[in-house]
Amino acid sequence: MHRSAGGPATATCAGGIARQAAPVSTSVPTTRSTRDTGAALMADKSAIEWTEASWNPIGGCSVISPGCQRCYAMRLAGGRLRSSPKYRGLTEPSKVGPVWNGDMRLWEKALDQPLRWKRPRRIFVNSMSDLFHEAVPDEWIDRIFAVMAIAQQHTFQVLTKRADRMRRYLEMRRGNNLGLRWAAAAVNVLGLGRRDIGRYPGIPLPNVWLGVSVENQEHDVRIRELLATPAAVRWVSLEPLLGPVDMAMYLEQDPLWRHLALDAPAALDWVVLGGESGMHARPMHPDWARSVASQCRAAGVPFFMKQMMVDGMMRKELEQFPCDLQVREYPNAS
Repeated sequence: MHRSAGGPATATCAGGIARQAAPVSTSVPTTRSTRDTGAALMADKSAIEWTEASWNPIGGCSVISPGCQRCYAMRLAGGRLRSSPKYRGLTEPSKVGPVWNGDMRLWEKALDQPLRWKRPRRIFVNSMSDLFHEAVPDEWIDRIFAVMAIAQQHTFQVLTKRADRMRRYLEMRRGNNLGLRWAAAAVNVLGLGRRDIGRYPGIPLPNVWLGVSVENQEHDVRIRELLATPAAVRWVSLEPLLGPVDMAMYLEQDPLWRHLALDAPAALDWVVLGGESGMHARPMHPDWARSVASQCRAAGVPFFMKQMMVDGMMRKELEQFPCDLQVREYPNAS
């Protein structure tokens, strides 16, 4: 279990605590594969507060719940990046702006990028897509997991709304030989030799954090699926938070209680929370965030306040939050 918060704690205002972790130093949907260049493939630096870099070997998605309606990636792919080879044709215009059309695209040029990043960093996987989208073939996922298994110097942060697909892909069952499939992908697809692959780290991969995105209580079933998924670190992103969410049962430390109530062997290791940004953003009541922060504190689970509206403005700097929400903690994943 990875429970304690990472990073030094500093008091910033009466009653407020900031725990900022140091950077890591260690239509029918269609699927397409392309080697074309000319679009941004990845970002060695990210503006997302809880990560350090983004890696986007897959593009495309589709709207499946209210949290998707004002997706920043959808607006970006259908706006500034709509003419780039990587994102061209993946959205359709609508009265409310560009909307994902369900087509998915593998961007092969980006597949081995983490292997070329030597300095260890936290990497958000597919910030412009969903790795476990129903139109993504298992073979594509195999390639991405092969890279993550090899690039053990990095920490990979995976986030999905398709928690059931993620569980099915990773569950331990007869015939689901993930290690062999990832090794085959590394050798046959990425063109790596046995020496490049190195020692197989085992399942679950210790450097991969698996997470789900949940916007309200109605969709907390994704957390149940996550808790049944083999993972070194399990985390939840409550962003955009569109309503109050009772997290207590998912943070529960007692294994007997979890088994009886959830039939889950693990509890959560990390919770990230943020309000919606952009034009016409739907409001998040600060008390919703306070409730989750309090539940995490009571359970000893690291909590990370990402962003929220303060005085009518979207704020992302820690010191701009109310004192009791000036908290940014990371799981200690060793």
